[in-house]
Amino acid sequence: MQKRRPHWDRLAALLAQSDQSGLRRLSRAELQEMALLYRQVAADLSALRQDATARTHAEHVNQLLARAHHIIYSERKTSALSLFRFLRDEYPLIFQRQLPFVLASLLVSVAWGMLGAALTSAKPEFMRHFVGPAMIATMERHEMWTRSVVSAAPMASSHIMTNNLTVSFVTFAGGIAFGLGTFFYLYVNGMMMGVIGAACHQYGMSLALWSFVAPHGALELPSILIAGGAGFRLGYAMLFPGSMRWRESVAQGGMEATRLVSGIIPLLVIAGCLEGFFSPSHAPVWLKFTVGGLLFALLLVWLFRPVKQAAST
Repeated sequence: MQKRRPHWDRLAALLAQSDQSGLRRLSRAELQEMALLYRQVAADLSALRQDATARTHAEHVNQLLARAHHIIYSERKTSALSLFRFLRDEYPLIFQRQLPFVLASLLVSVAWGMLGAALTSAKPEFMRHFVGPAMIATMERHEMWTRSVVSAAPMASSHIMTNNLTVSFVTFAGGIAFGLGTFFYLYVNGMMMGVIGAACHQYGMSLALWSFVAPHGALELPSILIAGGAGFRLGYAMLFPGSMRWRESVAQGGMEATRLVSGIIPLLVIAGCLEGFFSPSHAPVWLKFTVGGLLFALLLVWLFRPVKQAAST
């Protein structure tokens, strides 16, 4: 570590110079030096991670690499192949590293959902705070309010995709308010699910509801939870900078949160197509649950499959 520390300090100095005056102010030699140091420090990190007593140094070096990675690859051209490789090789590891924040998002949503279901079951009038009169009228007729989607499937699918993306990214962006905005949107989503679930149960429509939700919900609901986890990651970086400066903590937390939430975009596109065309269709109930279960199983395999850890984050 005594031998390698000057190289870490030099990389930190180049990064600070880039932050202050911009990357274009660095000379060609300095840019080449930064790239070389990035590769060397990445190798150092691999060695440090083998020693449990060097955890503090490993965290410091990892933070340097994260900042350097953002600068070096900030203008790298994106192609369909690179996006595919990101989703296949990098994203599962990103998700697994941020899993505690996603679990916190899940806990918040489930807690509010259970409370909403309990309050609606105990006092049916409570549903009127979350469900409009038109939806209540359709439930009283034992009809699903989603029938109109089938007649305008292409337009509805586009609207659903846009809405789902908006909800997810607003949930993520709520983390900028120290995580409170994310908590609020998860509360609204959780309560809504609990209230509607309990209301449909009272009207004997549980099967109709969950057979509608299953196909697209297998991807849509986890996407919202992942967006909530990204928001909590950002809020955590703002509240607990640790040994880092507050600005650096927020920058790193924001980068990690953005990478986490970026992976849900294809999931929401698929979910929007299913919700617009398949979920409200007259397909057999067993087929809808089968599709939902299969998609959820594939999602879990993708997110939790073992991935070789890269040298840098």
